[in-house]
Amino acid sequence: MSQPILFQPITLRGVSSKNRILISPMCQYSAIDGVANDWHLVHLGKFAQGGAGLVMVEAAAVTAEGRITHGDVGIWNDGQIAPLKRIAAFLKENGAVPSIQLAHAGRKASMQRPWYGNAALDDADRARGDLPWRTVAPSAVPMDEGWLMPHALELAELADLRQQWRRATLRAVDAGFEFLEVHCAHGYLLHEFLSPLSNRRSDAYGGDRDGRMRYPLEIIETVRAVWPAERPLSVRISSVDGVEGGLLLDDQIAFAREAKARGADLIDCSSGGLLGSATAARIPRGYGFQVPYAAEIRTSAEIATIAVGLILHPQQAEDVLTNGQADLIAIGREALFDPNWPLHAELALRAEGGEVFTSWPKQYGWWLERREPGLRKLDGPPLPFRKI
Repeated sequence: MSQPILFQPITLRGVSSKNRILISPMCQYSAIDGVANDWHLVHLGKFAQGGAGLVMVEAAAVTAEGRITHGDVGIWNDGQIAPLKRIAAFLKENGAVPSIQLAHAGRKASMQRPWYGNAALDDADRARGDLPWRTVAPSAVPMDEGWLMPHALELAELADLRQQWRRATLRAVDAGFEFLEVHCAHGYLLHEFLSPLSNRRSDAYGGDRDGRMRYPLEIIETVRAVWPAERPLSVRISSVDGVEGGLLLDDQIAFAREAKARGADLIDCSSGGLLGSATAARIPRGYGFQVPYAAEIRTSAEIATIAVGLILHPQQAEDVLTNGQADLIAIGREALFDPNWPLHAELALRAEGGEVFTSWPKQYGWWLERREPGLRKLDGPPLPFRKI
């Protein structure tokens, strides 16, 4: 039996991944002044030990005001490079492609950490020392009632912000990352430019679809210009807004084509998030509910895609690849539930009688391989994940 596609290597530009599994960026809200720490090292390191081909650091803010919360990781100053470099090195040493997502939260900045309410900062947050800061957006349109009124970015500020993205990208290079993603989804700044619901500008950066795409595309160009040519660039999008009058799939297919023309290599296909804190709360959910977006964008924009969204089961992930619906599978919260998901998926999909623990870290596989013969002699339910 041939090796499952999920576990076949893939080369993107000059970077090779041992399999098609990417661990999605998941904010931990645990940084101090934007500086990653041991929590982030262990959190992300588990996924590399767990067999993922690519592991992506959470949305790293390109400016201090671009943080979602006070606990966000940042990449807006050189003092934030060293801990990220330590993380990138550990990921690479343990077999994963070190990856990072760059972001600016726009009008969704200055939020509570989710365990405090996941809404706009309030008096209770101020009492904890989490003070609000100025938020910015394409237009002075708050996300919802009770949220801060954002400052509408002026042309000079847009130019300055492009340079902040450029400098953040160079820091990502210095930190040793080999795969980079520009966050244009979930209601954050670049998504706010794309959507007609949040972009009410009347200048060259608003109006029709071409105008609304202009600034996100300039950011992609800016990043690509300094991101090494041999390293792949992904763009995360909300494939649809899922709100009346918002972005439709055809809009995002057009954006994907233009992103590709400016050097993007993959489109990471999420959805929703323009209104409210949840990434896709207004989109009906089911297993693999965003996979059709990845499939349609892959075909219509002729660009590689990443499928994400309630992909929980190994065969489900394999079927997405077998059916040509995406090129990579992103695993998010299921990896929090099971950091060894890739290794368990390999056990579940392996050929009958195949080697069991050869892909595991030698520090673990050595012990588990010697336990296996005894387990197979025991009476009881079938061993989890294994084909016997």
